[in-house]
Parts: sequence; structure tokens; C-alpha cells
Amino acid sequence: MGFLSNLFGKEEAVDSKEPIGSYEDFWAWFANNEKHFYNVVKSKDNVEPEVLDKIILNLARLHDGLFLLCGMYDDNTVELIITTDGNIKNIVFAEEVVDAAPKLDGWRFTALKPEADEGFYITMQGYKAGDDNLHFYSNEAWEQPDEIDIVIVHDDLNEDDAEAVRHATFIFLDNYLGELAFATTIDSLSIIGRSEAEKELRPLSELKPYLQKRHNEFVEKYDGFRKNTDEDSYSLLEAELKNGFPLIAVVNTALLTWDRKPSHPWIAVVEFTFNGNENGMPDDDTYQLLGKIEDEILAELHDADGYLNIGRETAKDVRSVYFACKEFRKPSKVLNKIRDQYAGNVEIDIDIYKDKYWQSFDRFIATEDDDLVN
Repeated sequence: MGFLSNLFGKEEAVDSKEPIGSYEDFWAWFANNEKHFYNVVKSKDNVEPEVLDKIILNLARLHDGLFLLCGMYDDNTVELIITTDGNIKNIVFAEEVVDAAPKLDGWRFTALKPEADEGFYITMQGYKAGDDNLHFYSNEAWEQPDEIDIVIVHDDLNEDDAEAVRHATFIFLDNYLGELAFATTIDSLSIIGRSEAEKELRPLSELKPYLQKRHNEFVEKYDGFRKNTDEDSYSLLEAELKNGFPLIAVVNTALLTWDRKPSHPWIAVVEFTFNGNENGMPDDDTYQLLGKIEDEILAELHDADGYLNIGRETAKDVRSVYFACKEFRKPSKVLNKIRDQYAGNVEIDIDIYKDKYWQSFDRFIATEDDDLVN
């Protein structure tokens, strides 16, 4: 798998003038060009400009944030991997593209980087990362028993080369565990040298079964758990920023004290940037538009289905709306659809990340002596 491409700086490579508005359109275009692509990849000559640049730019007409890996799977089969580089909010789109792929002789299509076999290792900038020089242990905290905090110990990491070794180790883990597992199963990751280790080291070969065991325990504990927020009340929180502008938040503070937060570990944030009043608040028309968009999101992300509306905050020409979710795929699709629908009306950014104990919202749980913002 020797070739990698993304969208950055490739606009001159557009090859197709065919309209591409669906996965079916994309794969029809691909099928018309696949013999040329196959021959180029097999020859290993000009793969990036002749294959990857053209594919990624036509794929980007459907969704940005996707990347490609391409190489010979075996003597007669080219494998094309569509990856998000670990970006959670784009995973569902990589999966959907591959699910829609046709069967083509000589081709293998894969969503996300697959798990590597035992014995796999990489060498980057002269630094090796593999199961013979990596170990691990886990940290546990009684107040956050479901948090998976992994410490990777590299035999050769020292202060002089720490950044390069950590980078090589990170890339190794992404391939060793597989992109989906690496992006979704570990909550906190540290990479240290042997001299920094504080616990007994475990061989890396035990990491995959350890993570699978923890995942199974988590699913058994929380699967199917839902929260009805119909009777919850929302609190209005106000603060003054350092520049004197107001910050206004409307938050389900009762939900923030819920003892089953890990059952909804995925935080989805949709951020609207607008041209506000002098105090950073939206004008009447913008206020109505943002309310309309938020209502449309809430109509698709129901609490009973596992999507809890934490609340929203507005300040400095930005409104952020927060959800805690049982999973990340549906929020990705809903929020991307909303972004595309209102692209000409307001700037919309989306982020999705894991936060099992909703620590992102601790700032909303203020004591009498606390300020909402610093």
C-alpha cells in the first residue's frame, strides 16, 4: 500500500466533466476509467497524478475530508482504501462510498485502514515501531471507571527524539489496531519511554484482546440505555467576556448531573458563525434562522433514539449547539445535510468527538463563586 493522496493542492488534476451528485455517479465514472487506473497502479508509475488525484477530486464532489491509500493487494488485485485519517465525523461517508462500490474484476475496495497482522511494524525517520519494542499498561480511575486510558511504552523513546518516535508509534497503532478501532476504542493515549513507566508493562500482543474485553463490558453495561428529557428544565446562564461582550447559554443542567453519561459518549457540536450585532449577538433575522435550523436538527436527533440536546451557547458572532449521542454515524449525516442545505445562509462547522463523562461541559456546572467563562 505504497501511495497516499488527499485533496490539498490538487485542483489542477480534475479529469472528469461528468456530473457527480451521488455515489452511483461516482462509481459509474470510476468504472469508465478503472482499466487505466489499474494499469497505472500495477506499473507503479505516475500513480498520484494519474490515479489518486483524479479519484480524490471527483470523490470530493460528494464529500470532503476523505483520503486514499492505493496499492497492489496481490499480484492481480488493486486495493483502494478510503480513509478519514481518523476523523470521526467523516467515517460514515467513507463506509457509504465503499458500500456503494460495484464489483470490478481486479479491484478491492476497503473503508478505513484495516487491522494489521501480528508482526507488523513500521520504520519512520529511522525509528521503528513494532511489537518487539512497544509495550503498554492501562490507568484506571475510580471516578471514571469506563474510561480507557492507555499508556504505550516505547523502548527507545528519549527526550531528544521523543516527537519523531511518538509520531511513528501513533501511525503504527493506527494501522496495527485498524483505523476504526484506534479512533473509537481508546479514550486517552500517552506514549512514553521506559524510564517514565509507572506500572508493570504488558506485551503489545495483549492490547487488542484487552480493548475488545473493555468494549464488550461497556456494551453490556450501557447498551439500550436511553434518557427521556421531555420533563427536563433548561437554565439560562449569562456571563461577560473579557472584551465586555455577553455570553449567553441555555443548558439542560439537570442532564449534566445524570449518572449514565457514558451511555452517550459521543459529543456532536454544530457551530454557526454569523455577522452579529455590535455585542456579538445575532440580529432578529439571524436569530430566527438559527432557531429554524436548530429545530430541524432536533426533529431528526431525538432523545429517545439516543441523541441528547445538551444546550447551546452564543457569543462573539458564534452559536454552538451541543448533543451527547449514543453513536456518531447518524449525527454526522444529519449535520452534514444541514450544513449543505444552509451553506448559502450561514457558515456551519461540525465536530464530533468522544467524551464519555461529558467533561467538555464542566464549565456549565458552576458553583456560586465560579464564573461561566474566564
